[in-house]
Parts: sequence; C-alpha cells; structure tokens
Amino acid sequence: MGFDYQAIGNRIRKARERKGITQELLAESMDVSNAYISKIERGRTPVNLNNLDKICRVLETSTEYILSGTSTDSEDYMKNEIMELLEGCSPQKIRLIVQVIKPIVSYREDN
Repeated sequence: MGFDYQAIGNRIRKARERKGITQELLAESMDVSNAYISKIERGRTPVNLNNLDKICRVLETSTEYILSGTSTDSEDYMKNEIMELLEGCSPQKIRLIVQVIKPIVSYREDN
C-alpha cells in the first residue's frame, strides 16, 4: 500500500491555511523553494521524511494527521476524518449520509 501524495499535499495545504501561513513563509522557514512547497501541496512530488518533520513542526500538526488524515492526539480526530470523507461527496450523497447517521446520533445509549 502506497501513500496518496495528493491527499497528503491537501492536508498540508489545509494545515498551512489554518495557521494563516503562506506557501512562501513555509518554504522560507524550511529553507526550500516556494515551487517545492507548491508541488508537495498539489501531490506532484513526494515529501521526504526530513521535510515532513519540518512541515509538521512549523504547522504544529502531527505526522500521523498529514500521512493518514487522522490524529489520535486530537479529541476531534474522528470528526476530522468524517469531514474529509464528506468533502468529495455530492449533495445527494450527503443527504443520504445524513439520513443514515441521524438515527445513530439521536440514539440514547442509556436505554
């Protein structure tokens, strides 16, 4: 099983945007080119482990999240995973998903 570099790049971009950091600033803090960061974020080039570590330190995120989309360090890691799954769904598919999960969310566990 290989890595999905496009998904990894997308998570890096989202983490960077959440921090309010530009590609230029991220590249500068890592001593790499802006073009390199752009290629990583678009999934055009794989990120090596040393640079992945630098990215995660600058963006204050875990390598686990960048590589897999989940992080057990966060209390909301499953919510984040669900949100990522929904991103590519059509409105029709989202309506179907809501119909499926509403009864689960509404279920009272004390029964």
